[in-house]
Amino acid sequence: MTSQIFKCYALAIAAIFVMAASCNILAQEPSLDSLIAESVSAIQQDSPESYANCIAKLKRIDAMFPDSLQAKYQIGLQCLNYSVMNPHAAQAESFLKEAQQQIGRMEKMQNADMSDVCTLRGYLYMVRIVQDPATNGQRYYLNVIENYEKALKLKPDNSLTKFLYEKFQEGMKKAY
Repeated sequence: MTSQIFKCYALAIAAIFVMAASCNILAQEPSLDSLIAESVSAIQQDSPESYANCIAKLKRIDAMFPDSLQAKYQIGLQCLNYSVMNPHAAQAESFLKEAQQQIGRMEKMQNADMSDVCTLRGYLYMVRIVQDPATNGQRYYLNVIENYEKALKLKPDNSLTKFLYEKFQEGMKKAY
């Protein structure tokens, strides 16, 4: 009888130990949000290298969390940020293609925020205009406006959309 009670206590202690150990392991695993924040905060002084490193880290995070919209959004956004600041850099075109792929992936996800999707798509067209204003200005002008207006219609408080739309309008005023 005493040995049965001892076995029960031993099993209970072992179960508690296993649960505590697994909680400790899970607590040490960084969350998706903290990984993304850490990657994005590593961008220093808008240097091309820090953007490229950030994008590479975000891709690894996306591989770890394949169902994450946030990782895909950040990859697309940082690829576009790199490309707008370095429109003629060798990597700009591959980053624009990556951004376009991430936008496509986001569109297929059920829980996608279509305001964010439209914002990224509008930003993609905006970067194309920055790359070659003479050729792409007329070609993509309406695409930028339509996507930003749709994004704001879906989510009027989308601060990134507002910011990018204002920058676009300022740029167009200077061009004409």
